[in-house]
Amino acid sequence: MPAKYTSLTDDLYDYVLAHRSHSHDPLLANLRIETEGLGELSQMAISPDQGSLIGLLVAINGTKWAAEIGTFTGTSSICIARHLAPGGKLICFDQDFRSTSIARRYWIKANVQDRIELRLGDAHRLIPHFKPPNLLDFVFIDADKEAYDFYFETILPYVRTGGLILFDNMLRGGQVIHPVEKNTPATRAVDHLNRKLASDPRVQSVLIPIADGLVVCRKLYVAAHEGRRLGNDSRRLPGESRF
Repeated sequence: MPAKYTSLTDDLYDYVLAHRSHSHDPLLANLRIETEGLGELSQMAISPDQGSLIGLLVAINGTKWAAEIGTFTGTSSICIARHLAPGGKLICFDQDFRSTSIARRYWIKANVQDRIELRLGDAHRLIPHFKPPNLLDFVFIDADKEAYDFYFETILPYVRTGGLILFDNMLRGGQVIHPVEKNTPATRAVDHLNRKLASDPRVQSVLIPIADGLVVCRKLYVAAHEGRRLGNDSRRLPGESRF
C-alpha cells in the first residue's frame, strides 16, 4: 500500500489556514506582521495552524498549570493562556529581552497578562530550580535544540499523569534524514530525542508533520523508573498499565 499523505502547495496550505476556528484573528495577525519585521529571526515563531492546534490541546486537556520554554514574541504563549482553565497560570522561560518585550505588549492586548509569568534568563540554568507548586498539565518546548532532552528529563517529574509535553522543530526542515546535515549538533540532538520518545515507556508520543514537525507526548503512569519515583504524581488514567 502506498504511503498516505497529502503534500501541501501554498494554495492548499492557505486553504488549511482558512478552515480553522477563529482563522481571522487580528491580534495574532498583527503580532505576526511585527515579528516578521525581525527578519530571519521571525522563522522562530510558530505557524498559525500550530497555534490553533496548541490552543485546542490545552483546552482538551483541561489545562490549568502550564509551562513554556522558549517564548519568543509570544504567539504560542497567547494560544496557551487563552485556553487555560479558570485560575490557571502559564510560566514562560526565555532569555531574550527584545522579543519578550513584544510578547509582553501583546499579552496585554490579548488580556492574558494576568495568566502569564515570565522568567527572563537562561532556561538551562533556570529549569533545574523550577519547582512548580502544582503538577503541570501542559508544557511547550521551543528553545535551544541541543538542550531539548535536558528540558524533557528535568521537567517530566513535574508533569501530571496524562499531562502533555510538546516539542517544536522536530523535523529540522528535513535535516533529520539529510545525509550530511543530519550530523549537525542540533539536528543530532533532535533525531536522538525523536528516537528516544518513540520508545520511552514513560510517555505516549506522536510526531505530527505540521510546520517543522511537532512532537506531542502524553505522560503515562510510571510507578518507578530506574529505582526512583517521578515526582509526587501517584495518579494514573483509567485502564492505564504500570510500567
